[in-house]
Amino acid sequence: MPFVKVLKSKSYFKRYQVKYRRRREGKTDYRARRTMVLQDKTKYNQPKYRFVVRITNRDVTCQVVHSKIAGDEVLQAAYSHELPAFGVPVGLTNYAAAYCTGLLCARRVLTKIGVANDFQGAKEVNGAFKAARTKATDEGEEEGRFPFKAILDIGLARTTTGARIFGALKGAVDGGIAIPHKPNRFPGFNSAKGELDAKVHRDHIFGGHVAAYMKQMDELKKSNPDEKISQFDAFAKNKIAAGDLEALYKKAHAAIRADPSKTNQKKKAPAGKRKAFNQKALTGKERRDAAKTKVAAGRKALGK
Repeated sequence: MPFVKVLKSKSYFKRYQVKYRRRREGKTDYRARRTMVLQDKTKYNQPKYRFVVRITNRDVTCQVVHSKIAGDEVLQAAYSHELPAFGVPVGLTNYAAAYCTGLLCARRVLTKIGVANDFQGAKEVNGAFKAARTKATDEGEEEGRFPFKAILDIGLARTTTGARIFGALKGAVDGGIAIPHKPNRFPGFNSAKGELDAKVHRDHIFGGHVAAYMKQMDELKKSNPDEKISQFDAFAKNKIAAGDLEALYKKAHAAIRADPSKTNQKKKAPAGKRKAFNQKALTGKERRDAAKTKVAAGRKALGK
């Protein structure tokens, strides 16, 4: 009897369906995405923009994206590893750096579409909540063109009060983009009173919480000189003290507003000669010469 391969095996009848790759990787919340990209047909193919924020261990990414049938298209992007060009050399993943990255992304988008002068955003960074202007004529606003509107997209990150994602959101809003949001996720929000303490929020925007921790570590070093504490070695290397942080971030905000364009950072040349681990390919003559040298060395060792 010939061998018959069983096609409808146990695995064939299993009901389990593997989730989409980006969901398995923890990159995309497809349920939320479906709502965010859905656009009314009466909008006549008008793009629906999302302000996408993703935070990794070493970087903060802010992008303004709209979806097409072929895939998502990024209108403009900003990354926290670009902040050294604007005067922030270290601490590129804290709340203050997230704010700077959101501000940079907002100014780049508005510059690209030619409305940067019409929508300057917050005149003073005080940490206070201001509702996003989503119409051409909101209460207290002069009549003018519609502001650039986007929807916050945080992926699968948790919406914890005080999270750095909302620092990037605040930076984009202060930069002139209209993003609908509430104050209940900013640092300093009192859930019992239902109010936002703008002073606490401003403190985070200018790195006050980082400065307080730096002072705490300095005191710990003085009390325990033998204990190795390396949390703020990068700050010390760049000669940045706890009292310098607010002025540093103020300068960065001014530099971003003055010229948010991309700056080509020159990469440092590697020190010394690079190690080469791959073997160099020899020509036929080089191989024959090497063989003759090896034979001659062997005969010399044998005394022939």
